[in-house]
Formats: sequence, C-alpha cells, structure tokens
Amino acid sequence: MPTPKKSTPKKSTPGSRKPLAYGAAIVVAAGLLGFASYRATAPDDTAPDTSSAPAAEVSADPNEGVYPELAKLARRDADDKLATGRADAPVVLIEYADFKCGYCGKFARDTEPELIEKYVKDGTLRIEWRNFPIFGEESENAARGAWAAGQQDRFWEFHSAAYAEGAKEKGFGKDRVKALAEEAGVKDLGRFMKDLDGKPARDAVAKDQEQAYGIGATSTPSFLINGRPIAGAQPDETFTQAIEAAAEQAKAAGKDTGDAGDGSGDSDK
Repeated sequence: MPTPKKSTPKKSTPGSRKPLAYGAAIVVAAGLLGFASYRATAPDDTAPDTSSAPAAEVSADPNEGVYPELAKLARRDADDKLATGRADAPVVLIEYADFKCGYCGKFARDTEPELIEKYVKDGTLRIEWRNFPIFGEESENAARGAWAAGQQDRFWEFHSAAYAEGAKEKGFGKDRVKALAEEAGVKDLGRFMKDLDGKPARDAVAKDQEQAYGIGATSTPSFLINGRPIAGAQPDETFTQAIEAAAEQAKAAGKDTGDAGDGSGDSDK
C-alpha cells in the first residue's frame, strides 16, 4: 500500500512551538506514534478517504504506547465548557482539531457520536476539546466562535453545526460564525460577538494551540487517550480498542470509579 500523503496547513504556525517539559524522548515518541499524521490535515474533501489508510496500531498491552506525562494534559475540570463526560471518568480523550479540517468533520459526524453513546453515557469516557486552528484566519474565527458559544453553554451545538455536511464549504467569516452561533441556539448574540473578538477567547485558543504544538502535533485531528497518541480520523475500532485498553489499565491501577452512572455529573453533549 503506498504511503499516504500529508497535507500542509495553509497558515504558517507560530514560532513559539516550544516542546512542553516532558523530556525530548516523550515528544519524539509521540511523533513516532503518529502525530505527524498523513492525510488527516486535509482542509477539504478532495483528498482520498482515510478509510483505506492504515490504522494506528493499538497494542493488546494497555501500557504499550502510553505516556504518563501526556496523560496529565487532561484537565478534568467540571466547569470546562468544551468537554463532555464525567470529570472523574477513568478515560479521557483529548482532541486537537480545526473546524476547517475535513477529517475532523468526519470524526465528528461518524465516530464521536458512537463513542459518546457507548462510553460517555456510561461514565467510562470524558472528551475534552482543544482548539487547534492551523488553516488561517477563518480557522481562528471558528475556534474563537466555538469558545464563545461555550461561554453560553452551547459549545457542542456549535460544534455540530460547524461540522455538519457542507458547513465548512460556506467558510467561517465572522458573519458566518455568527449564523452558526444562532443555529446552535446561542441566546445572546451580542455577547457572543463581543466574546468572539475578546482577549479571553484569543488567549484560550492560543493556550490550546501551543499545547498541541508543544507535544509535537502538526496536523488535525490528533488525539490523546489517557496519554496514548492517535492521529487522524481512524477507523472506529482504533478508538474503541484504545478506550477499552485505557479503561482496563485504569481499573488495574485501582482508579476505576466503580458504578459510573449515566454521566450526568458533568457537561453532556
């Protein structure tokens, strides 16, 4: 099978991409495990379908390919507006994504709803979103818009609207982002537009973006599942295997929360 090609982001990335203080070995290992993802960064739907691409390998050994320092990036903040699932869930999936990324949309439409239904609702999984805009000004607009929608408890509704079929083809100019907020049910659009251009939104997006660059991510979507890096809109089984392996590892480590309930203890999508 020929090696899939990797798309190049349209926007040059910030010059402050300093590795986080995990040690060079961790960052290199993360890169080797797939953060230099092949076709996952495609900003449009003209690239070949990733369904034919090789899946990221997930070992039967739940400890293999897992980096404890990367697992610590999970915020587990019950007030996080850009997360869904219990703050004390045994497994945390962190997603670094761009709203102009075609394969991020594929994951959002095809895979994520099943993960929520199967794992978030039973308390096994928490999903934490990180804005990682790499395709220019419109990516930045959408990222800040997502954050602003979150301030009115409408992040996931905005997320769904922005990743709907055909949404990104309409662009993410500010008027369009405002329309998406309205579609998402954001009640105070005046506040939304103020938040969209405010310093807190810019700082929050920059923080997420620098975290992604700091661990070696160069493309979207990129994921961490309890410290296990996975790149691209991989087949569903790649995520289910990684989640189940992480849950087993947490249980073995005595971190299992027991009867997790219905996941109502934190934000829900």
